[in-house]
Amino acid sequence: MQLSTGAGVIPIAHLVVFAAIYAAAVASPGPGIAALVARVLAEGTRGIGAFVAGFIVGDLIWFAVAAGGFALVAQTFAPLLVALKYAGAVYLAVLAFKAWTSRVGVIDAVPPRDEGALRLFAGGLAVTLGNPKVILFFLALLPTVVDLGRIDALGLAELGVTIVLVLGIVLSGYVLAAERARRVMTSARARRLLNRGAGTVMAGAAVAIASR
Repeated sequence: MQLSTGAGVIPIAHLVVFAAIYAAAVASPGPGIAALVARVLAEGTRGIGAFVAGFIVGDLIWFAVAAGGFALVAQTFAPLLVALKYAGAVYLAVLAFKAWTSRVGVIDAVPPRDEGALRLFAGGLAVTLGNPKVILFFLALLPTVVDLGRIDALGLAELGVTIVLVLGIVLSGYVLAAERARRVMTSARARRLLNRGAGTVMAGAAVAIASR
């Protein structure tokens, strides 16, 4: 089913259908979700807003590429996409190494490291821009769901706002769940196991991004 509209606002029913399809795509397991959950498990929620913002901006960039009809242009810049993919994979690999090698203690006695908002944002952006699942949704699936060629600027803005809201809500849910799980494991031994588990997940996400 393809949603389309003429000039003006997109019908609420159409936005709801799009939001449901997009939410299902976002919530499904993938390298981005794995990276987000693993980072919260290893480091907590400090600075996670900047990390999530990188995810949101990355999705909006791919949405803009799809809406502008630049899918073929994106293929022309395939080397850049490959570079972004490996940049995201390297970032996750570095996080995995830090999680495995970090010294731990009782959770309340060890403050989380401050990585800096800009660095976290760039990391989230790199992971999203190089995530095959995100690219597949916006460049392959989205055009079959929404007739982008028949939607005006206002309609595109509405879709953009929907993307921000849905992605923010879904990722926030994962963050809260991961932080609750992290708080349950408070001993030094439990934190060591948690960090190494999170590091393993991030390493797996790095491999998943780099190999696709």
